[in-house]
Amino acid sequence: MCLERHAPSTAPPAGRQPVTTTGTESTAAGTAGAAVRTGVWFVGARGSVATTAVAGCAAVTAGLHPPTGMVAETAPFAGAHLPALSSLVFGGHDTASCPLPKRAEALTAAGVLPHGLPTAIHAELAAADREIRAGGPLPGDTRSDDEIIDGFAADLTDFTRRTGVARTVVVNVSSTEAEPDPDDPRLPPSSLYAAAAVRAGCPYVNFTPSTGLRTEALTAAARDRGLPHAGRDGKTGQTLLRSVLAPMFVQRALTVRAWSGTNLLGGGDGAALADPAAAAAKNAGKERVLTDTLGAAPEGEVHIDDVPALGDWKTAWDHIAFDGFLGSRMVLQTIWQGCDSALAAPLVLDLARLVARAHEAGLSGPLPELGFYFKDPDGGPAALAEQFEALLAFAGRLGETGRLGEAG
Repeated sequence: MCLERHAPSTAPPAGRQPVTTTGTESTAAGTAGAAVRTGVWFVGARGSVATTAVAGCAAVTAGLHPPTGMVAETAPFAGAHLPALSSLVFGGHDTASCPLPKRAEALTAAGVLPHGLPTAIHAELAAADREIRAGGPLPGDTRSDDEIIDGFAADLTDFTRRTGVARTVVVNVSSTEAEPDPDDPRLPPSSLYAAAAVRAGCPYVNFTPSTGLRTEALTAAARDRGLPHAGRDGKTGQTLLRSVLAPMFVQRALTVRAWSGTNLLGGGDGAALADPAAAAAKNAGKERVLTDTLGAAPEGEVHIDDVPALGDWKTAWDHIAFDGFLGSRMVLQTIWQGCDSALAAPLVLDLARLVARAHEAGLSGPLPELGFYFKDPDGGPAALAEQFEALLAFAGRLGETGRLGEAG
């Protein structure tokens, strides 16, 4: 729904001019390749995560805010030759019609974006919104899967051609869908978009628990086209904490008897995850982290409750029962309160740039080195510390290959 109310303050701070990104470089990632532009195509382009990512990219590029939460903007990535933030060109698919500037105003009113930012970066939001095309399939759509894929792929090809970007990375940040019925002859929506990315020759990132590219046929097609891809389900809050705590219990030889969790959230995610099938798909990734790290799934479940009044904010509780020396019974409880879109947006920007660089370097297939960002990654370790080391090693490899077209 497009909220019509405006933010309490829409004027930019005194003395600050409207943002322009032309000729401005990103921070720690370096200035290499500023003349080469990179497309970022969001599936779910008018949602909270995509809107926050577009707004955040513009704000950081213009020096209005620091790149907090952007791992790829830290020192270890300075030599990886990632695309500069200023080089990113945004577009996408969505079934919603609310324009990005209006979505940004709503996020400001909800406390997600800072006051004055939507006005300061209105030009960037409007430019991205002009590149958003109708998604689907909508109810009553009589097209075959192949026809829908062709339409989506044509949008991607047209965007890449018109904007003159070197490549376009497709990033799925749409609402979680239920696991598909294996007997259903039709592809789920997320896989239609993923198939279109492959058909258009675009690298792909799945930041959701939805199926996306993770079918045998689509994975093979991406490999045959020489396309790198990463996924799935971004690790932003509760599971991030689990991936840190679970190894602690293993390393200290403490037996976990039960691990239960509850999530309270609103907004589009809360509404989507009110569907038990969608919630089950979401929880699978949360549970996988524990199973992979502890060696077996402990007792307990994760519950997700839709609380519309919370909007884009989320509270996650975990209750961990474990045994100590001589069978001593102990409990650890954690509370995580945060804004999912503000946690996710910097990771999405990181992933788009890393996968674009991987494509430029000639890498293809799944990228387990990016497991640091996902609940259900394409292989690799489950513990966050080990995933981070793999990510740093990957950044080093990208730096060693050099940029295409450079001497040596």
